Amino acid sequence: MNKVVEIRSYNLKPGSRGEFHRLVVEVSLPMLRRWGVDVVAFGPSPHDDNSYYLVRAYDSLEHRQSSQDAFYGSPEWRQGPREKIVSLIDSHTSIVIELDPSAVDSLRKSVPQNLSAPPNLGES
Repeated sequence: MNKVVEIRSYNLKPGSRGEFHRLVVEVSLPMLRRWGVDVVAFGPSPHDDNSYYLVRAYDSLEHRQSSQDAFYGSPEWRQGPREKIVSLIDSHTSIVIELDPSAVDSLRKSVPQNLSAPPNLGES
């Protein structure tokens, strides 16, 4: 059975990508994992200084919706890092595609899990 894969692209406020990445690695990823969200890949996009991506996999469209409703509606998110993270985002968009589980695993293995500050950000 195919996986539903969401690719979220963030346009960040200029100069904020280093801090955004730190918050993703130190705060957001651990929370998402606690909530059982399958984060396939994430990190700064190499094409400019203000873009970032997050790729998540779900069992179905319904699973995606219920998972995101639960996570983004939770007190842990709303009373936790939400304001800080959202304040760094100018805009975001998501696309959803269906992929074979082996394609999801290949993507997971091919994209380095950027657990430290990305090089050459030139940001404080």
